[in-house]
Amino acid sequence: MKKLFNTKVIVIKKKFIYISIIIFIIVLSITTLLAFNNTFSFALELDKKSFFTIDVDTTLDIITKSDEKKAYLTFDDGPTTKATTKILDILKEENVKATFFVVGKHVKENPEIVKREHDEGHYIANHGYNHNNKLLYKNMDSFRNEIIQTDLEISKATGINNYSSHIFRFPNGYMSHVYTSKKKEALNVLSNLNYVYVDWNCLNKDSETKYSNTQLLNNLKKSAKNKGTLIVLMHDTADVNKTYNVLKDSIDYLKSQGYLFSTFYDFIKI
Repeated sequence: MKKLFNTKVIVIKKKFIYISIIIFIIVLSITTLLAFNNTFSFALELDKKSFFTIDVDTTLDIITKSDEKKAYLTFDDGPTTKATTKILDILKEENVKATFFVVGKHVKENPEIVKREHDEGHYIANHGYNHNNKLLYKNMDSFRNEIIQTDLEISKATGINNYSSHIFRFPNGYMSHVYTSKKKEALNVLSNLNYVYVDWNCLNKDSETKYSNTQLLNNLKKSAKNKGTLIVLMHDTADVNKTYNVLKDSIDYLKSQGYLFSTFYDFIKI
């Protein structure tokens, strides 16, 4: 009888061990899955039904009036094979999300890069199809078609039906003194498409003239001085300067100043 009792105890202990192992594996799997998702994908599937948590008739430049230490890294004019992938590698290493203002014709040329941008949690915003002011402002139908065409290419690249980025950046910025009257007219088109536009309040001047990496970083520091929330303009083209060579140092500097990084997903409700 004593031997039988010992056998039962051993069986019970084995069952307890097996159950414990199974529970441990389940918990470990869930934890790993959550960690993987948090690390590699924060992407939302934007479409035409998505809407803003702010008035669509305003601009996102209102956020630059905030004293909150938040930095929105933005990259214009891509995607390109010579720069965008390098920038994505650095952003992944630094666990920083950014916003890419893509040009439609380049999306068509490099759809796999846009797919990666989206899958890794970055915001894909609209910068027109040709980056050619004469074509963009030919008339308001042309302006509207460039936005729709670019969103269509993003849809194809990401596999998201009816993609709409809801955010537009005028080539050269709305603040520039070119095509001023056309831009004012274009605001109605944007509003009808449930779009807002955004400029910037911080830049490293990487598209203006040739700078050393130290000069690029100093340009950013000077531009960010005494400001709260930053919308940082950079480019992922490498036409004039190779911003990816100074990106890590730029991120490190902003972190040292207490900035947290974010994207324009902040203002979208699905």
